[in-house]
Amino acid sequence: MCGRFAIDDQVNDRISEFVRDTGRDFREWDPFTSWNVKPTQQIPVLLETLSEDGEVQRRSAAARWSLVPPWASDLKQRFPTFNARSEGLAEKRTWRGPLKSSRALVPAAGYYEWHTAEDGTKTPHWIHLEQPLSFAGLYSWWRPKGDDTADWLLTATILTRPSTGPVAELHDRAPLILPDQAQADWLDPCTEGTQALVDAMVDASTSLTDQLAFHPVRPLRGDGPELIEPA
Repeated sequence: MCGRFAIDDQVNDRISEFVRDTGRDFREWDPFTSWNVKPTQQIPVLLETLSEDGEVQRRSAAARWSLVPPWASDLKQRFPTFNARSEGLAEKRTWRGPLKSSRALVPAAGYYEWHTAEDGTKTPHWIHLEQPLSFAGLYSWWRPKGDDTADWLLTATILTRPSTGPVAELHDRAPLILPDQAQADWLDPCTEGTQALVDAMVDASTSLTDQLAFHPVRPLRGDGPELIEPA
């Protein structure tokens, strides 16, 4: 799973590079750094959309981390929606709409996972690669029903997959991390999202998942680069 992650200067550079030359921001993204990003906070999402003349536009946006489908009556959902399991994704009412045409990337410096020892002790670990990660995500626009004057709120989720490689010893789930070519396939606005596409992304992500490095860190209190230092 992925319940905490980090945004650093390299991630902000990745966002700028993504939209440079080929697009513009959906809404202004104010770069910031955080080593303790939590669900329901604002996160960056990278999108590809089609203009009226059929041109592909790359865009960045700020989204609430916990997807709220447009038919929901309230921001607070019955079940957590900051993660979405890749298995059977297309069968779930909450996810199948966004999967078809509202797919995104969530850039991150790395993420945290807690390993539970036999005595029940939970130790956070920092998990990363040498370069920023790109999580497969979904997004959805939401506003209160019956209030046509309210602003639309952009919301997003991060897909997860079964863990593979060394990181599997920490937890049985991991975020779906996409290599470059898979990122293009996932974002392509001319492709209708299906379970077959999700399954292909899971297969493509295995090479990166097996390369993840990790080390234990201190309890996540506050926010700063010291959170990712080895304990």
